[in-house]
Amino acid sequence: MADEQLLHLVFGGQVENPQSLDFKDASKLDIVGIYPSYAEAEHAWRSVSQANVDDAMTKYVVVHLHRMLEPDAD
Repeated sequence: MADEQLLHLVFGGQVENPQSLDFKDASKLDIVGIYPSYAEAEHAWRSVSQANVDDAMTKYVVVHLHRMLEPDAD
């Protein structure tokens, strides 16, 4: 379905190691937002990632919330 809403979460913060997703302090995560499509989430992720490009210890990710909300779908 082209009109199906597939929610995505974009968040990030300081990591222990730039090769991992182990965040230093979960209480200080930057929640960028929840988006109704991957394209919108990717746009937000690119924007915030590029704003932090000089800080190797800051990492942002896109989480497919719709896969968690309905794990048996697909």
